[in-house]
Amino acid sequence: MSWLIVASAALLTTLSTSPPRASGINSCLPSDVKPSDVVSAQAAKPGIPGKIVAVTVAQKLRQLRARCRRGKLIDAGGREIRFYRLIGCWGNPPDDYQEQLEHQAKELARLRKRYRVIEMTCNPSGQQIVQLRPI
Repeated sequence: MSWLIVASAALLTTLSTSPPRASGINSCLPSDVKPSDVVSAQAAKPGIPGKIVAVTVAQKLRQLRARCRRGKLIDAGGREIRFYRLIGCWGNPPDDYQEQLEHQAKELARLRKRYRVIEMTCNPSGQQIVQLRPI
């Protein structure tokens, strides 16, 4: 009986002195991505301002049935997941915006060949962006 008390005390001491570990999928997220970050956002009813429906990283990972395996995020089919922050939410676009968007499209196409890509919106508020044109 005494050996059970000693073993329990040793286990309790080990558990209490070890550093806390991140749990599950969160431990595999890149350092610049949080579970609460918005992946996509849009008006609940198109054309009618008001309620915005946002999809978070955590919700998207649940939808993909993602899991952490050997330090990498993978989807239900075993394909590694990568995050990509989109550009293009300019109020007044830069002079080379077309080149930037072309570069983004090429980069996304390259990544999609090997990974499951989660495209993260550049407009997490979901509000309509008004683009200004020079006169």
